[in-house]
Amino acid sequence: MLQLMRYLRPYLFTIIAIIILILMQSLADLYLPTLMSDIVNNGILTGDTGYIWKMGGFMLGVSIIGTIVSVLASLYASKVSSSFGKIVRHDVFDKVESFSLQEFDKLGTASLITRTTNDINQVQQVILMILRMMVMAPLMCIGGIIMALYKDVQLSMVLLVVLPVLALAIFIIVRFGMPHFKIMQKKLDRINLVLREGLTGIRVIRAFNRTSFEAGRFTDANKDLMNTAVKVNQIMAFMMPVMMLIMNVCIIAIVWFGSKRIDMGQMMIGDLMAFIQYAMQIMFSLVMMSMMFVMLPRAQASAVRINEVLNTEPSVVDSHEHNRIAANPALKGTITFRNVSYTYPGAEKPAVHNISFESKPGEVTAIIGGTGSGKTTLINLIERFFDCDEGEVMLNGVDVKRWGLEELRNQMALVPQKNMIYSGTITENIRYGKEDATEEEVREAAAIAQALPFIERMEHGFDTVLSQGGTNISGGQKQRLSIARALVRKPSLYLFDDSFSALDYKTDAALRSALKEHVTDAAMIIVAQRVSTVMHAEQIIVLNEGEIVGKGTHQELLETSDVYREIVQSQLSEEESA
Repeated sequence: MLQLMRYLRPYLFTIIAIIILILMQSLADLYLPTLMSDIVNNGILTGDTGYIWKMGGFMLGVSIIGTIVSVLASLYASKVSSSFGKIVRHDVFDKVESFSLQEFDKLGTASLITRTTNDINQVQQVILMILRMMVMAPLMCIGGIIMALYKDVQLSMVLLVVLPVLALAIFIIVRFGMPHFKIMQKKLDRINLVLREGLTGIRVIRAFNRTSFEAGRFTDANKDLMNTAVKVNQIMAFMMPVMMLIMNVCIIAIVWFGSKRIDMGQMMIGDLMAFIQYAMQIMFSLVMMSMMFVMLPRAQASAVRINEVLNTEPSVVDSHEHNRIAANPALKGTITFRNVSYTYPGAEKPAVHNISFESKPGEVTAIIGGTGSGKTTLINLIERFFDCDEGEVMLNGVDVKRWGLEELRNQMALVPQKNMIYSGTITENIRYGKEDATEEEVREAAAIAQALPFIERMEHGFDTVLSQGGTNISGGQKQRLSIARALVRKPSLYLFDDSFSALDYKTDAALRSALKEHVTDAAMIIVAQRVSTVMHAEQIIVLNEGEIVGKGTHQELLETSDVYREIVQSQLSEEESA
C-alpha cells in the first residue's frame, strides 16, 4: 500500500493543513474535560454562578472552534481521498489500455474491472480514514494519557492494567480476521466473472435453456462470497462487545478507586469526572485505531492487486524509433512475413510456424484454412496485439516492432471477427474510424460497405441511434457498419478478419466488387471461411495447423494443394469451383 502513497504527493500541503486542523480539534476535545472539572470544583461546589456562566461560555467557544476545524478537516480529507481515487483509476485505466492480449488473458477482464472499481474504492476509503483517524487517534490517546496523569497519577494505574488488555484483545481479533479479507476480494472477482458471462451470453443461455444453470452458478458464487463475509463479520463482531466490556470495567474501577480517594481528600469530584472522560477518550482512540486495523488488511489486499496491474509490463512495448524510421515510399502498404512463428503462453505447440508471404498494395491476399489453423493469429501479429517469437513482420519494409503503436495502427484498418457497435448514431459509429470524416465520406463508406440501403430505410437515416452492442440491428447490418468504419479511414492496409460471414452471397459479391472498384491503392488481407469470398484474390494463403500448405491463385491451388481442393469440394460444385 505504501507504493500507492506516491499519489498523495501533489496534496502534501493539504495533508499538512488537515493534520494541523485535526491537532486543533484534538486540543479542543482534550481541553473540554478540564474546563468541566474547573466548573464543578470552582463553580458548582462553591456556588459561584458567575464563574459557571463565565467558564460555560468559554467551553461553548472551544466547542464551536472544535466543530469548525473538524468540519474543515473532514472536507479537505474527503477532497484528498477522492482526488487520490481519481488519479489512481486514471493510471490503472491507462495501464490497462497499454496491455496486449496476453496481459488481458493473464489478469482476466472481470478481475481488471474489480481492481479498477472496488479495489481502488477500498483504498480510497482507507485513505480517508487514515487522514482523519490515523492522525487523531494517537493524538487523543497520548494527550488523554498526559491529561489523566496530570489529574491523578495514582488513579492512572488503572489505565496501565486496562489498556494492554484492550490492545491485546483488538490484536487477537484482527489477527484472525485479516486473512479472510484477501479471500473476499478473490471471491468478488469470481462473482463478477459469473455475472459478466451471464449478461454478455444471455442469448446463448436462453437459446439452450440454461437459465437455471447460470442462476445456480451465480447463486453458488454469491453464497460463497456471503459465507466468507459472514465469517469475517462474525470474527469482527466480537470486537465491539469485548471493547465495551473492558471499557465499562475500566470506568467501574476508576469510580471505585476514585471515590476512595475523594473520601480521603486526595481528589476532587470534578477531577474524577474529568479523569473518566480522559479514560473514555483514550479507549475510544484505541477503538478508532482498531477500526483502522479492520479496514487496513482489506485495503492492503486491494492495494496489492492494484500494484500488480500498475507493475505489469506489457509484452508489446510501444517503440519510440518511429521518428527515425526510413520507410520505403515504394513499399507503402506492403506487409511482409519472414519466417514468422508464434506460440501462445502455455500452449504445447506454435499457433503459427515459419510463415512467409508478402501482400502488396492494390492486391487482395486471402487467408483460408480450418478452425484453429492460425488465420486470426496472423492478423493479430500485423496489428501488434502481440509480437512474434521468431521471424519478422514488416510494414513498408520496416519491422512492425520499430513502429510506434499509434503510427503503425494509423496505417491500417481492422474489421474484427466480433463486430463492436457503440451506443450512438450510425454516423458516430462510422466516424469512429476517422473522427473528422465529412458527411460525404461517411456516406461513401456506407455505400461501398453495402450499408446504405438499410440505413436509408430507417426513419432517421444516419442519425438513427444504435443501442450498446448494436442490439437493435441485425448481425449482417452490424458487420456492414464495421466494414464502413474501416473504409472511411482510407488506410494503406485493410485487414478483414472473417468479416463477410454474416453476409448473404449476393451482398458478399456486391461488397467485394465495390471494394475492387474503389479500393485500388491499398493492400487488402482477407481472412475467410468461404471459398467464394477468396477465389478471386490475387494471392490465396492456405493454412493448416499453423503452417502454410499452399500459396497461389485459385486455379493454381486447385492443382497443387490437396487441403485447398478439399475445402473447395466441401463448399462448391465442380462448375462453381471452375
